[in-house]
Amino acid sequence: MTASRSSPGRLYPPTKPYRTGYLAVDDVHRVYFEESGNPRGQPAVVLHGGPGAGLDPAVRGFFNPRKYRLVLFDQRGCGRSRPRASLRNNTTWHLVEDIEALRRELGIERWLVFGGSWGATLALAYAQTHPARVAALILRGVFLCRRAELEWFYQDPRGAAFLYPDLWKEYTAPIPKREQADMIRAYYRRLTSPDARIRLRAGRAWSLWEAQTSYLIPNARYIRKLRAGQYATTFARIECHYFLNGAFLRTDNQLLNDVSKICNIPGIIVQGRYDIVCPMRSAWDLHTAWRGSQLRVVADAGHSAFEPGMTRELVRATDAFA
Repeated sequence: MTASRSSPGRLYPPTKPYRTGYLAVDDVHRVYFEESGNPRGQPAVVLHGGPGAGLDPAVRGFFNPRKYRLVLFDQRGCGRSRPRASLRNNTTWHLVEDIEALRRELGIERWLVFGGSWGATLALAYAQTHPARVAALILRGVFLCRRAELEWFYQDPRGAAFLYPDLWKEYTAPIPKREQADMIRAYYRRLTSPDARIRLRAGRAWSLWEAQTSYLIPNARYIRKLRAGQYATTFARIECHYFLNGAFLRTDNQLLNDVSKICNIPGIIVQGRYDIVCPMRSAWDLHTAWRGSQLRVVADAGHSAFEPGMTRELVRATDAFA
């Protein structure tokens, strides 16, 4: 394990996609994807967070565009994928097979898989299902979707709420006291309500709780992004659907129990010491179980990939595998 303090992280210059398209993955969903960088470079795929957040073009800056053939896509129901906010045929295992279908569609043999937060969860699920297709893993803000992690952030007033009681009050405001023993289920009822006003209020409260706790120092631009009505509702609806169902994992500890399937895949884990959304315990548990991994702890960062030390370490990681 290595630990570091932050010097300014520098992203690579902005690039534009040289190819965009849609992949029909079943009779319901069309998944948007794009490629950027060097068409002859090392293939890499970025798995965005949430679930439901959609791709962020800024993540292209973590990759040297001369060396990487970079694939980004919007997972089912979010971003430019269609239909928006659909929960039908939308599980972890549908997404795993979407990644594999996209790899085949693009004629890629093996690729580096890069994911943060929920993207790290999905990266592990994909790598454990298709290890022969993964050249390396870069994971940030590890989330194993265990019950204790969900309780910490979304359910238990003795968890993250202990650090942010003022923000927790805003998060719980849409939910009557009698329902607060199961916040995820209570939110799900509202995020699937036929009343758009109920969905909007719930979506904004759920999304703002995450937005306001994702940076060590709150980031106003990120908060505005997650507060936007349509984005907030889609993000919260899909995320709540997954968390209500335990990310559709077979057991609470599945991703740790199946680490042996990726023991020969090299990986770098980048973790903010003060990550409130996905506390360091999960990154530590994964690192100690996965002998092929390096753990890089940023001493003065929270959850976001765009905090200075996190950016620096993520660029270092992609450069190392390039």
